[in-house]
Amino acid sequence: MTIAAIVLSVIGLITSFTVVGIIPSLAGAVISVMCLLREKTISAVRALAMSVVGALVPVIMYLNSFGFALPYEKSEELSILSQIIYDNYTNMGLDMQWLVESELEKEQIFYINTDDQKITSTAAKDKTVVFEVVGESTDKDGSLSGKTTEGTGDKGKIEGDGDFKPASIQIGASDDNMPSYGGIPRGTSLIAQYFREDDHNCNPVLVLQNNSGKELRYECRFIARNDDGDELSVSEKTVEVVQDGAKFVFEGRFDKRELNGKLPTMYEFSVTKRNPYEKDRLNDIAIHSKAEGNSVVVEAKNLCDKKVKVDAFVLFFDGAELVDCIWLIPASNSNVYVEPNGVGTVKGDAYYRFDRVETYYTAYEAVDEAEEE
Repeated sequence: MTIAAIVLSVIGLITSFTVVGIIPSLAGAVISVMCLLREKTISAVRALAMSVVGALVPVIMYLNSFGFALPYEKSEELSILSQIIYDNYTNMGLDMQWLVESELEKEQIFYINTDDQKITSTAAKDKTVVFEVVGESTDKDGSLSGKTTEGTGDKGKIEGDGDFKPASIQIGASDDNMPSYGGIPRGTSLIAQYFREDDHNCNPVLVLQNNSGKELRYECRFIARNDDGDELSVSEKTVEVVQDGAKFVFEGRFDKRELNGKLPTMYEFSVTKRNPYEKDRLNDIAIHSKAEGNSVVVEAKNLCDKKVKVDAFVLFFDGAELVDCIWLIPASNSNVYVEPNGVGTVKGDAYYRFDRVETYYTAYEAVDEAEEE
């Protein structure tokens, strides 16, 4: 019986660092106590000590992840056990991103390759998967040719004026046929995909739609690759909260200095989702977007009594080509949010000739720094 206690204690101690070791550790502790009651030996004491440590390690790991609270959904991609392992080893400085990616590939991610538009799913190859992949927005998707277009909320329909003459005659570089591949979560549609460049940067741009049935936080990782598939540059972006049915934008940004002044041969994108940390306020914001010369002015009216942070992406088009993309934050009184029942404005300049713009935005309740502490 002493040998059994020692074996269980060793197994429990080793596997305790993956949490599941608590089960053999408890079993080893019970047998060790029985051995001590029958005959007090140093082997039984050592087995008991190892069993106690093996049982305490998973408890400490749980407390590091969830504290004294019951398990709650911290990341939609991870199970409770995976979340505990991810949190603890990440806090130790180890890169545990592979754990998230393995869960996504197993359950949620659908892959798309723009070279041949083939779609596969590692989750369920026998199920029909539909992707919306178009080169530009159409009237069916809410576009208004020659005018400011996209609105993403019930109260947030955009009004715009397309009757303007561009101030710049410079033609922007664009390559919407840039090869790409990547994955997006189930319940998310790829509406449009672009690639543009200037003297300093090149930018992959994705227009997505949340069709999951609930509010989500989205994160995206863009990777620029060369002919051999080697990683050249990485760009990571986050959209804090997206309503069900809303469209939103991810803009990657690759510094050409990291690309040795050349365009990548291809780029990869990986979009993941989780529960949002912020409170959605999209329906409490009304957006007005107007082009003036070679600029666009975005005005956001806050219809509620809370401070609201607005993230607006303006896409500039010359015909069907995306020539510029600007991230704008309408704000009032030098703040980064729109005050309750106030109006925030912001102006963005395009460096190239354009004949229409599309504006996509999300909004969430702003929190003061003092409230976050």
